[in-house]
Amino acid sequence: MPGKKEQDKELQELQEKLSAIKRRILVLSGKGGVGKSTVSTNIAVGLSLRDNMVGLLDVDLHGPNIPNMLGLKGTQPPVTPEGAYPVVYSPTLKVMSIGFFAKDNDAIIWRGPLKHRAIQQFLSDIIWGALDYLIVDSPPGTGDEVLSIRHLLGKVDGAIIVATPQDVALADVKRSIKFCEATQTPILGIIENMSGFVCPKCGEVINIFKSGGAEALAKELNIRFLGRIPIDPKLVEAGDEGKPCVEYYPESEPAKAFFKIIEQIEEILK
Repeated sequence: MPGKKEQDKELQELQEKLSAIKRRILVLSGKGGVGKSTVSTNIAVGLSLRDNMVGLLDVDLHGPNIPNMLGLKGTQPPVTPEGAYPVVYSPTLKVMSIGFFAKDNDAIIWRGPLKHRAIQQFLSDIIWGALDYLIVDSPPGTGDEVLSIRHLLGKVDGAIIVATPQDVALADVKRSIKFCEATQTPILGIIENMSGFVCPKCGEVINIFKSGGAEALAKELNIRFLGRIPIDPKLVEAGDEGKPCVEYYPESEPAKAFFKIIEQIEEILK
């Protein structure tokens, strides 16, 4: 492991590389399985469709799903002696994932301090250039990996916390909120994902997991509630096919909900 002086120098170099990024957003969840990567993907794509230059960074060491969700599985980022360039998804969206460097179905195993070192080296090697937004799909939970990412990014403009409606899931949201408070990370708001099921035949929304829990918690804690995303077969198909719903199914209920959230993000951070 490098000494403190070397670490400080590396951190300074990283901040210089990130200096051309105007806004940095962390997408957090207190637990896995709440659709955090789906939210990250659609927010990033949605922002890029509104003429923003966007970077989407996937640093989930154990479950990097972003390449699959964007149809980029198997893509190799351009690597030069100066560093690695993100994969170009569109003229306004660049993507980098640790999954691009893992062989298909290989388990990525890291222990303790090696996680921090791996994340730091990964971040330091990326050449983003100028961006309006960098959306960071963080690992689930509030452990060492998320703490490392928060520390290495330096300035963070805000965090989006993804929740599901069940009462048991809201306890995990509170942990994410405490994490943001402890790390002095502004909270942009809470999103309630999987909030109702859109019937593909009649369009009626059925609240399988209840609804409104995250909104009530946001009100209780005086945190902005950004909106709720319903379950829609189109959203599931879009993720499996690598076609983000905001781009390929813009008239679907999830896409409409995402665009309302995106408008709020732009307004908050303008």
